[in-house]
Amino acid sequence: MHNEEDRPSILSAGPEGPTSKTVSVDDFGAKGDGTEDSEAFKKAWEQACSSADGVALIVPKEKSYRLKPIRFTGPCKSNLTVEIYGTIEASDDQSHYNEDSRHWLVFDSVQNLVVEGGGTINGNGRIWWESSCKRNKDKALTFRENQHLVVTNLNIQDAQQMHVSFDKCVDVQASDLVVTAPGDSPNTDGIHVSNTQNILIASSTIGTGDDCISIVSGSQKVQVQDIICGPGHGISIGSLGKGLSRDYVSGVIVNGVKISGTSNGLRIKTWQGGSGSANDIRFQNVEMNNVTNPIIIDQNYCDQDEPCKERSSAVQVQNVVYQNITGTSASDVAIDFDCSKSHPCKGITLQNVNLKGEGDEAATATFNNVQTTTIGNVSLSCYKRET
Repeated sequence: MHNEEDRPSILSAGPEGPTSKTVSVDDFGAKGDGTEDSEAFKKAWEQACSSADGVALIVPKEKSYRLKPIRFTGPCKSNLTVEIYGTIEASDDQSHYNEDSRHWLVFDSVQNLVVEGGGTINGNGRIWWESSCKRNKDKALTFRENQHLVVTNLNIQDAQQMHVSFDKCVDVQASDLVVTAPGDSPNTDGIHVSNTQNILIASSTIGTGDDCISIVSGSQKVQVQDIICGPGHGISIGSLGKGLSRDYVSGVIVNGVKISGTSNGLRIKTWQGGSGSANDIRFQNVEMNNVTNPIIIDQNYCDQDEPCKERSSAVQVQNVVYQNITGTSASDVAIDFDCSKSHPCKGITLQNVNLKGEGDEAATATFNNVQTTTIGNVSLSCYKRET
């Protein structure tokens, strides 16, 4: 892990000033003994959020608090820190989710919020995985429309589906997180970024049943560094353009990542028929170990039972750099650029890419409708796929 001073900050502002008051959920009747504690958490939040002074809301250690779906809503009157020392566990009563089946814990419209403490957030997802439906995309921990947000030093495990979601946030630092679920748990993305600007995700370990990190439309200035990823589906931009939508992602830097035993490594995925762009993206200093599909651009992504129709429009993928990418591929094809006939991938640069297949042999690459530049040592046997 990098020291704090080693991290380049992309935050324009953040929570400032010490907290002068503490509020414990136990003071409002929380037991932490396996019974349901949602009302106590609501009352504690209302007290902390309405305080004119900086407040620390405490979830005590060595206790496990069981919660129904709950929304912690701002704006609050002062800077607020949530200190999670113990465990917060999702209710296993599925009737508790009838009102909102897509969210469990939500922090909504709060400025200058810090969530930390070294404790555990357990989504109790095993009861949901057998009946998992991708259309729901249930989220364990959601941050929505927060500005100047810090989320650090937490363990998030066994989410219903997505573990941590940042939606419509500005100026975020997420660091020192451990996000875990079994490799066969369905749709359990580690960290999901949507419509969020100026976010740093750093010094974290993520291993789940889906993308370690997924970055989707409306996200700009996203920096990912010092991440250990696996098991899972790697780091993905997209999917974009589903349902003929116009989607944009730009200014993404993925730096200093180790990816092991995943089905994909670095992936950009877009549906036919969409529009918009995935632009100004850099993957650098990435180590891969036994990754089945290390580098992918797929502009013909089709994650549905029936075949997708061929369409002339597409999300434009351009100005993507892969620099200092090393390691091993679990398949013969280490790089697969399957781009659109009508909107070919442009400005794709491979610099010092050394990916080997089984038996220490050079892996191959397939290029389809893509404009590439190679710089330095690119040790791949490449061929152009027939179109």
